[in-house]
Amino acid sequence: MNGWIIQKKLSGENHEVQRLVEEFEKQDIKIRVVNPQDVDIFVDRDDRKSIIVDGEPRKLPDFVLPRTGSGTTYFIKAIIRHLERLGVTMINGSEAIDNVKDKLYSQQILGQSSLPVPKTMLVKHPINVGLVEKNIKYPMIVKTLSGSYGSGVFMVEDRKQFRQLMKMAELSNARYNIIIQECIEDSLGKDLRVLVVNGKVVGCMMRQSIDGDFRANITRGGEAIPYQIDEDIEWIGGECARLLNLDIAGVDLLFDNDSYVICEVNSAPGFKGMEKYTKINVAEQMVDFIKKKVGSKSVSYTHLRAHETVLDL
Repeated sequence: MNGWIIQKKLSGENHEVQRLVEEFEKQDIKIRVVNPQDVDIFVDRDDRKSIIVDGEPRKLPDFVLPRTGSGTTYFIKAIIRHLERLGVTMINGSEAIDNVKDKLYSQQILGQSSLPVPKTMLVKHPINVGLVEKNIKYPMIVKTLSGSYGSGVFMVEDRKQFRQLMKMAELSNARYNIIIQECIEDSLGKDLRVLVVNGKVVGCMMRQSIDGDFRANITRGGEAIPYQIDEDIEWIGGECARLLNLDIAGVDLLFDNDSYVICEVNSAPGFKGMEKYTKINVAEQMVDFIKKKVGSKSVSYTHLRAHETVLDL
């Protein structure tokens, strides 16, 4: 069995990719980390069994694990779709990545199934401040439609701050795409990161800001502790993954009195903090699932070919 991890070239080392490579190698699975900028795709009538990487035709992998998340550009998505069309097993396919890359769309999907989501509004230009204030009270959360690690997320406490932020957004990009969400005040400075693999919650931790920031992301300096997985967490996490068609998902939950509200869902969740604070071997859980999924597909395909042979006779 051999596979690819699609990961943009970074200035430093990527912890999650390193851990996945370690676990794949432990299970004798050949793994290659592929920079999407090194890939070229060709579309023609031939039944291609290869794809161009570093200028050379490469045999198709058995599976591909995209780790580009909200940074998935049109070009990267084209690569993923091309490999899907060639029959390669994707661990989070193009549709699933699209579902969560657009934060408004993912909220629409989840809200339509009556999952707990914050009240959300898409801002259009010119902004009708009165309409926003009529539907969402201060403080409110302002988000770009695509972002990760807490980037592109702001809290505004009054009309003056809101107007200033919108003006800045307009000056930087007149075609900005922004959503406004109600602020779940019970969860300011803390949230839950829930990791879901194959529809099952495999880990949960509570993240906490230590500098007064309303965001609790560990990548922004927060800390975390293990958190007991209860029935609500298990159900919400599993349903988020199922509805968004995610094999592997990071679900961020906010505290709301004695219940939870879905903040957002990620298709390429970081898990350095999860492994550090919960001592769960997340990479191993992911590799075990991938091995079973690819193996079961191979068995199904072999059975189908055998059945076709019998029919030919």
